[in-house]
Amino acid sequence: MPKNGITSLQFELPDGFGAEIGKIPPWNCDNRRERCVACYNRHLQEIHMNERVIFPFTAVVGQERMLRSLILNAVDPRIGGVLIRGERGTAKSTAARALAALLPPMKVVSDCRFGCDPDKPATWCTECRERFVGGEDPLPVEIRATPFINLPVSATEDRVVGTLDIERAIQKGERHFEPGVLAASNRGLLYIDEVNLLDDHVVDILLDSAAMGVNVVEREGISFSHPARFILVGTMNPEEGDLRPQLLDRFAFSVEIRGILDKAQRVEIMRRNIAFEADPEAFREVWLPKENELSRQIERARELVDDVLYTQRDLLIIADLTSEMEVDGHRSDLVILKAARAQAAFEGRTRVTPRDIAMAAELALPHRVKAGPFRKSNVGVQALESKLADLKMQTTIVGGEEEEKPESTEESKKKVTDHPNPTL
Repeated sequence: MPKNGITSLQFELPDGFGAEIGKIPPWNCDNRRERCVACYNRHLQEIHMNERVIFPFTAVVGQERMLRSLILNAVDPRIGGVLIRGERGTAKSTAARALAALLPPMKVVSDCRFGCDPDKPATWCTECRERFVGGEDPLPVEIRATPFINLPVSATEDRVVGTLDIERAIQKGERHFEPGVLAASNRGLLYIDEVNLLDDHVVDILLDSAAMGVNVVEREGISFSHPARFILVGTMNPEEGDLRPQLLDRFAFSVEIRGILDKAQRVEIMRRNIAFEADPEAFREVWLPKENELSRQIERARELVDDVLYTQRDLLIIADLTSEMEVDGHRSDLVILKAARAQAAFEGRTRVTPRDIAMAAELALPHRVKAGPFRKSNVGVQALESKLADLKMQTTIVGGEEEEKPESTEESKKKVTDHPNPTL
């Protein structure tokens, strides 16, 4: 059987199995009858797991900021992920799983272990580049569902980044790479429950890969690279310990969620959960139109986000906001700009407004704003909320003022290049 890809087998099986197994993934099957039956059983289990009904994303009650942070990362994974901090039983993991089920299917290179995008050759893995250079032009294409990968707290570095078989390389001269979690989650969603309990070094690797969009493994002079662009979602209960400030800052968004106190909403949560547990399929059918509409909206926003324009005035608003809040570093400025463009694209617009900036800052700044008696100025979360409320009131430039010409990403790059000192 081929090493990669999907094949079909014809052979006799015990009663109840039928006479044909179609499209069985080749789990090292050696065509022996016993192994093929085992493959078939495993295949059925994976089908059953894949078809397990997920609680609909649009059926989650309340928690608007959490849902918005997940949607914006789905629109533009370059934002850099979201950390959801909250009490037990506040739909943190439910929302993350529901988002993955909601995302549209993706076009990938056939037989690629890393799900490379056939339309972006610059991001191809080492294997896809070798196939293309070897004359496989164009590379075959197939459609896959967006992957959802759950990273266990006990994960090691090798399990995350993958491993190179050095012994095989020395003895046979063959480069063999065993993919890890980063490979499986490429172009999908990587979910880490209780991220504060994960080893700090592993968290750092995950955040580095999420920021760079590529995973490079080097051992003894042998290297292998593959794309690793994914939506990173971490959840944690602050009662069990917090993340180090350095790691906390690496998450683009951080959302604090609490149990809903409104009686009507709590009643609605009970009703929806009981209805879902009683008949998951029927419940999904009720919410399917809203799920499909949101999925299409995310897909349209992905196509539009790179065309969203911003002005020099927008950049000054962001810089003024972060400098007044005395935020360390410049990561927050970049996150706010990316998130504001994603917000505009999600709403079908090609211009960033002050409201978009305020809504992005709601997610990007709270975990970066310092608090305590040693601050130089009397600002904090309350001051931030007040300033964001003022920004939301500014929707357009007041009539009579000259409208500023929007600036595209390419024009922004040109300004940096033409500047006498590009580092300023």
